[in-house]
Amino acid sequence: MADQPQLNTLSRDDVAFFWEHGYLHIPQLFSSPEIDEMSDDMDWLMDDWAIRDEGWSGDWRKVYMDEDTAEKSQLWGMHDLWYYSVAWMRAVTDPKLVGAMVDLLGSDVELHHSTMHVKPPETGHPFPMHQDDAFYLHEDNRYVDVLVHLDETRHENGEIRFLDGSFKRGRIEHVRQTATGEPCTPHLPTDEYRLEDTVPVPAKRGDVVVFNLFTVHGSHINTTDKPRRMVRIGYRHPENRQIDGQSMGRPSWIVAGRRCRQPGDELFRLE
Repeated sequence: MADQPQLNTLSRDDVAFFWEHGYLHIPQLFSSPEIDEMSDDMDWLMDDWAIRDEGWSGDWRKVYMDEDTAEKSQLWGMHDLWYYSVAWMRAVTDPKLVGAMVDLLGSDVELHHSTMHVKPPETGHPFPMHQDDAFYLHEDNRYVDVLVHLDETRHENGEIRFLDGSFKRGRIEHVRQTATGEPCTPHLPTDEYRLEDTVPVPAKRGDVVVFNLFTVHGSHINTTDKPRRMVRIGYRHPENRQIDGQSMGRPSWIVAGRRCRQPGDELFRLE
């Protein structure tokens, strides 16, 4: 837990809750005008840039969906929205959001990535139980994922759900092959880790839900007639080195404090 003599965005109870449970709901971090701009650009990104496909692979699909639903289910997504939209550049560097990251991680904070997660209407992709560390492995738990809510979430459209306190277990081995030996998207065994055992965290438009890299989580399918639009942003302490996975080896912005030089560090290459 970060030693914080003075907090920026969160209360001491907020910080204590995060480091006890592994997640935290922050209501109305973004104002209505801010979320309107982000929402408009999100719709444009969905139309012009996003990838629309079946989403995650694996035998878990047979547990979470019947055959007909699995055939129709899709996930719409893309990475690093700040490369495409100034509204999202402002979002990932927002002082309130960065302040919350400082409160949780300490005075030095590095932006790692952002990822669009859109569950389209009626059969929008559910998520099996997993840790995000399986997708971008890091040395320790000084890493916070942020879910920016562009739409209100609830059970019907697949709100985020957490296995309370599970980050304290550290890294858990994930399933990476199907029963027939084909590679699949990392996920936890469906017979051991169930959505029924999780805590739902519904949120409003403009809310943010944050969680630790090792917190086990998942979500149900979107059964409504509207898309469920959400963006995940990852922040880490600069000394928490990445081991493998998404954005490996790519430097990003220091959004708070400094990148202190560690043994073996060189200047970033320009080509």
